[in-house]
Amino acid sequence: MADGKIVVGVDIGTNKVITVIAKLSEEGTVNVLGVSEVKSAGIKKGQIVDIEDAVSVINTSLEAAERMAGYSVSHVVASIGGSHIESQNSRGVVAVSNPQGEITTNDMTRVIDAAKAVSFPSSREIIHVLPRNYSVDGQEGIKDPIGMTGVRLEVDTHIISANTTSIRNLDKALTEVGVDVDGFVFSGYASSLSILSDTEKELGVILVDIGSGTTDISIYVDGSVAHSSVLPIGARHITNDLAIGLRISLESAEKIKLFLSKPIAKQVASEDEEGKTPRSSDEIDLASLHLPEEIRLVSRKTLVEGIIRPRLNEIFSMVGSEIKKSGWGGQTPAGLVITGGGAKTVGIVESAKRTLAMPVRVGIPQDLKGIKDEIEDTPFAAVIGLIMFGGTLEAPAGLPFGFSLPSFKFLPSGKMGKKVIDFIKSFIP
Repeated sequence: MADGKIVVGVDIGTNKVITVIAKLSEEGTVNVLGVSEVKSAGIKKGQIVDIEDAVSVINTSLEAAERMAGYSVSHVVASIGGSHIESQNSRGVVAVSNPQGEITTNDMTRVIDAAKAVSFPSSREIIHVLPRNYSVDGQEGIKDPIGMTGVRLEVDTHIISANTTSIRNLDKALTEVGVDVDGFVFSGYASSLSILSDTEKELGVILVDIGSGTTDISIYVDGSVAHSSVLPIGARHITNDLAIGLRISLESAEKIKLFLSKPIAKQVASEDEEGKTPRSSDEIDLASLHLPEEIRLVSRKTLVEGIIRPRLNEIFSMVGSEIKKSGWGGQTPAGLVITGGGAKTVGIVESAKRTLAMPVRVGIPQDLKGIKDEIEDTPFAAVIGLIMFGGTLEAPAGLPFGFSLPSFKFLPSGKMGKKVIDFIKSFIP
């Protein structure tokens, strides 16, 4: 493991819990060792609503990834989402501790702490304080002031906060699974780490991560995050619309949605395999899906333009309102980047271009190594971002000489398990 750091990312979503175990090189290359996807339970709109179901699903996902990677997980970086996420920008000012000398990391810590001193209700907790830029004696736009000489140091930061209860529930679920949490990362920010290029961030860009139950928005201006928010609407709403419009189950509607999202050539190929072709160019044959409702021929125009497109237009209208509300709308010439599972929906790029009148592309994680075929896709943007974020975290303080305590998963959780671990620790100098 000397040639890289192993990081475990767990993306806890409304539809799926995705776990990725990867080795991160010093250059920042992600070498994927293990991946697992498990259908979510006990999670709604990004938040835990049934802790027992959530623990079971997270445990199943972790074990599957562990088997593939041949690595026992003890620490994870987890995503956090949901409409309780809020953000604001704050400014901090301090006097440089040694005016005759250089600005040090201690000064950087102090100025960020000053920016962090914002009044929050007891029900909210800060999860990120992201420095946007620094000013030294009035000279603005400095990205890294360490080593510079000055008297007054200022920083503009972007603060992302979450509901304390949601953080506690997520932390409890992961603790019951038997792993320690190195950090919680807002899923929209995580996606931006794996998807956006440095050029796009510098120009100004909007990242929209469309999940099953929520849509995360991260707006970058001048290379750093300027606004973060979550909309309580996602790709599940499109599935619901199809289920209501065609009078079928949600499972069948999801199959049809995924089928429509395939390239048209693949749809035609699957129809030919059945030996049956549609009656007209507008009709598509769903016989290959073997739906329990036995639907066969449907009008593509009805599904795409009549049911899916109005919902996509609504989602992007809400995104447009959020951009306008943020006040950064005119400073994003690089346009919109769409990612997440919902980015695979048919006609999504055209809908975004028409509604928002800006350049639009679909973002996919790049420069991956190892078991990458399965995960070079939009639903894995957030979990790859978690790996990249985990690479920036300091290693947890452990025992001397690089030793660490093993993870005693077989011990009972709660007070009894804690007593046993404390007893073992008492023998360690």
